[in-house]
Amino acid sequence: MRGKDEETTDIDRLPIDLLAHIFCLFTNFKDLAQSSSVCRKWRQAVKESLARKEKLSFSGWKMDDESTTRLVLLAYSLKELDISRSRWGCQITDYGLKQLSKAKCISNLSSVSVWGSTAITDKGVVQLISRATSLQHLNIGGTFITDISLFSIADSCPHLKSIVLWGCRHVTEKGLFVLVNKCQKLESINVWGTRVPLDCFIALLAISPALQIQPKGMLLNDQRYDMWPVY
Repeated sequence: MRGKDEETTDIDRLPIDLLAHIFCLFTNFKDLAQSSSVCRKWRQAVKESLARKEKLSFSGWKMDDESTTRLVLLAYSLKELDISRSRWGCQITDYGLKQLSKAKCISNLSSVSVWGSTAITDKGVVQLISRATSLQHLNIGGTFITDISLFSIADSCPHLKSIVLWGCRHVTEKGLFVLVNKCQKLESINVWGTRVPLDCFIALLAISPALQIQPKGMLLNDQRYDMWPVY
């Protein structure tokens, strides 16, 4: 039977590349944090595993601005970032978005979700979006953004294909017109819960006939709505 010292020696023989590959399979950030604290070699392997990740989702995890930023700054290959807020989950703020905008991966992101983050306003969104020039899918539903954010998205995200504005009650037809006019690759837009009149959506379809306005078949003057956001 092997002793404790021999087992430790066997673990230490694993190359960093193999450790990093193993850590890439972890989905629990608590496990990653604990692994990082084992020793210097494991800490380096955790960093390398984060650098390889193309997807990160903090939805449902108790993350704040600092902890989220710390991980994203290491994720150089990141393509998809989900910092949505659940009941006990990620609580990102404008300050967090400002810090995230400094990450090397931001300009390569194709998908971002900040769904339900009520501490986010135009200030944070504009800061992040100004560098997310490769963005194709954006979910900012359940936030307090206004047309200011839509103007920034229209100017910075020419490749945008879908956007969720579910419950963004401060968005107006002016912002939507600018968005649809400038984002010519836009295929889908979710406007459930906004205060925009029906005439606006008819005009948007005149600009882009192939645009899918969700939820499908919604009746703005009726109460028979789908009560769940579309991701």
